[in-house]
Amino acid sequence: MVKPTEDLIRSRAHALWELAGRPEGRQDEFWREAERELSADPANNAEEASDTFTE
Repeated sequence: MVKPTEDLIRSRAHALWELAGRPEGRQDEFWREAERELSADPANNAEEASDTFTE
């Protein structure tokens, strides 16, 4: 498992938050999803959009 940097997680979590319409009070949810995505992807490809938080 690849351990992503905090900056990489923060950037991905922000992108997920924006994709979801910038909801308030869900920062932990986006952080965990970003961490999960980046840890699972050996290339740490944050360019790939997640469908987890989009409607």
